[in-house]
Amino acid sequence: MLVSNAPQESANQSYPVQGAGLGLRHSLIEPLREQAPAQIGFLEVAPENWIRVGGARGKALRHFTERYPLVCHGLSLSIGGPAPLDEDFLRSLKGFLDTHQARAYTEHLSYCGDHGQLYDLMPIPFTEEAVRYVAARIRHVQEVLERRIGMENVSTYAMPDGEMSELEFLNAVIEEADCGLHLDINNIYVNSINHGFDAREYLAGIPADRILYAHIAGHYREEDDLRVDTHGEAILPEVWGLLDEAYARHGVFPTLLERDFNIPPLDELLVEIDEIIEHQRKWQDASGTDVA
Repeated sequence: MLVSNAPQESANQSYPVQGAGLGLRHSLIEPLREQAPAQIGFLEVAPENWIRVGGARGKALRHFTERYPLVCHGLSLSIGGPAPLDEDFLRSLKGFLDTHQARAYTEHLSYCGDHGQLYDLMPIPFTEEAVRYVAARIRHVQEVLERRIGMENVSTYAMPDGEMSELEFLNAVIEEADCGLHLDINNIYVNSINHGFDAREYLAGIPADRILYAHIAGHYREEDDLRVDTHGEAILPEVWGLLDEAYARHGVFPTLLERDFNIPPLDELLVEIDEIIEHQRKWQDASGTDVA
């Protein structure tokens, strides 16, 4: 196991991982093997891209999961979709999580198909009926996987009809399902622009004790009132500011740099990893928490 130079959370916190993380993308495998940056506290993979993968790629994954704590962020569970949950996939997923000793598994609070993959994240109507439906599916997934999972707040471009706000819906699902929260800082900011709400008020209302870890990413400014969650740009100052707000309100939690497109060289990604760590250290120092 690599020894990380990333800041550590205080002993009274129970996050599954620590410090600053990075998504393991195929283009980063060789650079990460060669460099093994100590400031990376954990890695994240989409299990759908790795389940039943063998050969050289399978050995490459094992190389990293033996050296870094692993979290998994899924793409195709479709927790809010109309189609039945894929039981075969859940069994394969459990095997993958167990084999690689994944510290956490999270998915999007959305749906992505109906007897077929849409390759997009569709918003769930914000209704009491949907809360009960989604929460029951989450509880079933947790029973099959034999672990608590986390739901991520997603970016949207058209607000679904409903009886409650996005934040109220998120909180109701997490409470009803008794699951964790995968907090996406960039998605809060994107939605606050697209739908005209106060991102800081949203942050104030989240169930902070449910946070497993967070994402931070860049997005594309289509118009002043339209942002697109691309994961393909550098993180904007406004999003860094919202991360500061989150740490100030809720304490320092593990935070992963999410970059899926236009992936720059590893050294450029490490600049943003280092910035995450600096923000974490700043708020740990402010709260009097010891930094490893």
